[in-house]
Amino acid sequence: MDIRTVKTQPFDDQKPGTSGLRKAVPTFQTPNYLENFIQSIFDSQDNYQGQRLVLGGDGRYYNRTAIQTILKMAAANGVGRVLVGQGGILSTPAASCLIRKYQAFGGIILSASHNPGGPEGDFGVKFNTRNGGPAPADVTEAIFAKSKEISEYKILEAEDINLDQQGETKLGEMTVEVVDAVEAYADLMASIFDFDAIRNLLSGGFRMVMDSLHAVTGPYAKEIFERRLKAPTGTVQNGEPLEDFGGGHPDPNLVYARELVETMYGDNPPDFGAASDGDGDRNMILGSKFFVTPSDSLAILAANAQLVPGYAKGITGVARSMPTSQAPDRVAKQLGINCYETPTGWKFFGNLLDAGKVTLCGEESFGTGSNHVREKDGLWAVLFWLNIIAKRGQSVEEIVKEHWQTYGRTYYSRHDYEEVDKDSANTLMDNLRSAFGNLPGKQFKGYEIALADDFSYTDPIDGSIAEKQGIRIVFKDGSRIVFRLSGTGTHGATLRVYLERYEPDSSKQNQDPQVALADLINIAHEIAQIKQLTGRDEPSVIT
Repeated sequence: MDIRTVKTQPFDDQKPGTSGLRKAVPTFQTPNYLENFIQSIFDSQDNYQGQRLVLGGDGRYYNRTAIQTILKMAAANGVGRVLVGQGGILSTPAASCLIRKYQAFGGIILSASHNPGGPEGDFGVKFNTRNGGPAPADVTEAIFAKSKEISEYKILEAEDINLDQQGETKLGEMTVEVVDAVEAYADLMASIFDFDAIRNLLSGGFRMVMDSLHAVTGPYAKEIFERRLKAPTGTVQNGEPLEDFGGGHPDPNLVYARELVETMYGDNPPDFGAASDGDGDRNMILGSKFFVTPSDSLAILAANAQLVPGYAKGITGVARSMPTSQAPDRVAKQLGINCYETPTGWKFFGNLLDAGKVTLCGEESFGTGSNHVREKDGLWAVLFWLNIIAKRGQSVEEIVKEHWQTYGRTYYSRHDYEEVDKDSANTLMDNLRSAFGNLPGKQFKGYEIALADDFSYTDPIDGSIAEKQGIRIVFKDGSRIVFRLSGTGTHGATLRVYLERYEPDSSKQNQDPQVALADLINIAHEIAQIKQLTGRDEPSVIT
């Protein structure tokens, strides 16, 4: 076995964010850049030699090249067997499924999620641990520490393997098993949901469209919806994964999933529409001329979980990220279960799921999931909604509006200011922090501030503390404005402003959210001086 040890020097920008290391493709193509980070992953792990590793990605540009490099480095570092998705494809939730099913020591997932792809687009590397979930802070810190002191990496001198043919291949002493990327995941979904009820729904005149945005879920969606559930051919649109996502932006929201939105708000729209993102962990749900906010979606799934066979015995608890609206809290209270508020980042749900404290969890950024894997899961959420519709015999809009009548409506919106100058964005956040002491008690447009803080979280399972997780301004009536800088972009900074107001009166629940939140939007601009500091009159994206 010809193992080569290559001398290298550290890069100073390999600190993983909330979803691994994300950079532009040309950065990852810099000599030794990918190799340094992969070696740092191996160097940070103990006792993995001879064990299984899961490997795959969302099919974006550079995916295949990176996989061949990682396979050779895994062989050189003593990994026993690598399960790699056929064609190099694995959705993020499917990778989590395989890690758990085959008890791998971890998985390397190649994705930049909802970021654009292509030669000048984005790429990413994320390490998931034994439970199938994203590496927690102590692991990512260990990887970063290794990346700052690395002086060499190991790689096997060998030919590339055929990623398109299922079966086993030897790479040195390591076995590479190219596996069906879809089957295990589709089987898991069939074990959770009432496929017979959904099949009957889809054969009874109910029309749906699933937009995979030329990203990873195309093959999964075709297998599940068109083959197993017998939806008409063509139900899955943009179902072929492309290296540049067809030139689109694989982010399932009202702006970037424009084709689906036009269909669902057009003449004679289908009954149900859904979209997923680059790596398959996010979802958007639409009814005929009707949009479901992710916060409401999580609350409605929790309120109707008993209709799904996999959750018929009840759910133990719910968790949501701090910026997500408080709609799930009200459902949890009525069900007599806990609702946990965590920082943004799916890794914070892992301990709660592993400890059995929660069954469902979600984020306002179009991600929901449960204890079936340790990632958010877009197609799982779509199937959950179809299961509910099949059992209740109501439209999406009817289900949502009935939910509002029972629990009240939480008017909610997120305003994203993308590619803002980083220094300006940091100044804005620092100014807000320095104003904390003066804000409580002040009134703006009839809203009195009760609390201003920088959210911190103490994990109830392991006691770890996460600080500076988002600035909260909470008003006496429970309304909130939250400011965060997102860690998912690769150009400049993304300022995210979250706005929330509760309306229990059913006669006042039919306003446009931007109208209902207009005063809070103006207050956010006034307090944070958004235009003055960023130069932006309007957000890039409103969801």
